[in-house]
Amino acid sequence: MYPQSRVLIIAGSDSGGGAGIQADIKTVTLLGSYAMTAVTAVTAQNTMGVKKITLIPKKNVQKQITMILDDIGVDAVKIGMLYSVSTIKCVYHILKKYNLKNIVIDPVMVAKGGSRLINNNSIIYLKRLLLPLAKLITPNIPEAEVLSGCSISNKKDMIQVAKKILNMGPKNVLLKGGHLRSKMIFDILATKKEIKVFSKRKIRTKNTHGTGCTLSSALATCLSQKKSIFKSCKISLKYVDRAITYAPGYGKGFGPLNHLVLINSKNINV
Repeated sequence: MYPQSRVLIIAGSDSGGGAGIQADIKTVTLLGSYAMTAVTAVTAQNTMGVKKITLIPKKNVQKQITMILDDIGVDAVKIGMLYSVSTIKCVYHILKKYNLKNIVIDPVMVAKGGSRLINNNSIIYLKRLLLPLAKLITPNIPEAEVLSGCSISNKKDMIQVAKKILNMGPKNVLLKGGHLRSKMIFDILATKKEIKVFSKRKIRTKNTHGTGCTLSSALATCLSQKKSIFKSCKISLKYVDRAITYAPGYGKGFGPLNHLVLINSKNINV
């Protein structure tokens, strides 16, 4: 046998293949782990935007997850689009019942094209129920502003907001800085012990669809492989950076990443 670490993905589907569980499965697989999924919603979308969202009933979501947990087992969990309060409560009760670890939450709120992927009431329950269970939460700047109620305009603001979100219960926060108007990108890792800043030059491109999904799945994969939080962030951020750099350029809007970058170019060394 050739065992792999196991990553459960709880998220929505993207018919265009650039984000959602499609991006998650590619990421987990390319980084060497075994991907399993529980689909929370089916979206009709492409690089131009989301046209329709169909929620999966909570009992269906529950059954998808428990079938995996009762047989295959899980080493890490990536949580993406949940959308509704009922789905959030359903996922929360399962996470608690099975005492799952290495939970990475990507607090998906708005699609790259601007469509809302969660309602305001759901955000309250996301903060109240799921954040305290997270090993790591990965908000971008707009999501962090919603979670914290604070505005962010520079790196100093990012650090303060990351600390504020950390006080909401997650063990670690990776605040992504791609939305800042700057030539550099600063990603802030806040832990209970320290603040780490990852910096890189911003890539001028529209091929950024699915960056959040890809990053959070990469992080869950690294944690499932027993890597440290710092090492997981370093590897995952580099993977996403490479995947953006070598993007295939599909579509008329925000194009997908190249998840095959580890095969198509040199391996990532950190």
